[in-house]
Amino acid sequence: MEPRLVWSPSPTMDAMVSEPLPAPPTPLAAALERVGDRWSFLIVEALLAGPRRFNELHEEVPGIAANILTDRLRRLERDGVVLSTPYSRRPLRMEYALSADGRELASALRLLADWGARRSTAAADPYEPLHHAACGTRLETRYYCPTCGGAVTDAEVGEERFV
Repeated sequence: MEPRLVWSPSPTMDAMVSEPLPAPPTPLAAALERVGDRWSFLIVEALLAGPRRFNELHEEVPGIAANILTDRLRRLERDGVVLSTPYSRRPLRMEYALSADGRELASALRLLADWGARRSTAAADPYEPLHHAACGTRLETRYYCPTCGGAVTDAEVGEERFV
């Protein structure tokens, strides 16, 4: 890490003190910074079906308090994941939809939900794996290299900055 000079407010030490700079965030940390909490994921999931009004989101995301929903919608909008459009001017009421960035989260959320469902201990909610609608075959996730034209194994994925 590069040292950084900071002013020490100590009355006995009128000098500059060296502190290390924090490491830059990993791509995963950057993603989690934008949408990395339970409520944000559930809001994005609810919006995958299409635009929703506040009350509709409040009903579709079980257990979320109105103030938390308001906070997460503002954060997601600030981070470019959600777009808001007024549907009423007096009083001001908004409809929320996913941006292109938000829609790109669909595949990641599907994978996370599939992973969670396979490990669920809830007997009332049996696991239904993701499957191909045309033939019913269970889907598998693979990385694909468009340049080489083939599947890439986990061992071949460059993950130096993943964690």
